Amino acid sequence: MSAIAERPSNIPATPGFTPVERAIINRLQVGLPLTRTPYQDVAEEIGIDQHELLEHLKALLANGTLTRFGPMFHAGEMGGGLTLAAMRIPPQDFERVTGQVNSFHQVAHNYRREHELSMWFVLATETPDGIADTIEQIEALTGYPVYNMPKEQEFHVHLHFKV
Repeated sequence: MSAIAERPSNIPATPGFTPVERAIINRLQVGLPLTRTPYQDVAEEIGIDQHELLEHLKALLANGTLTRFGPMFHAGEMGGGLTLAAMRIPPQDFERVTGQVNSFHQVAHNYRREHELSMWFVLATETPDGIADTIEQIEALTGYPVYNMPKEQEFHVHLHFKV
């Protein structure tokens, strides 16, 4: 069972969310129930109807609060490839390269870090060979090398942030 991490007391509440939006975000971080009516079931849990839940989800996606909402598949267990990658991108080129990297459907997450390797992202491909192919394509498009860091061991943290 996973728990939602409590916000430390020295960090203010995320501004701009209604109580219903907070309830939706907090609830959906732990997943949808595996039932015939998952949205209806979640809506009932938080005290709204299914239509209202779906409208809030659409709005949160449209305004960029949520950037993605959908299932997470384990690419490696499905015969695909999965890796963590990093790039050394100068600040003045970061925005351009971010757009280029994010244009690849194989990029699952992309993070900026205060580190010499300033861009980190996850690649998930249909085949293990797809990792090398995608890295080559990203390098050709951006003009920067990609550092491939495949996992050696997997850990399931189940970290969630209460808003």
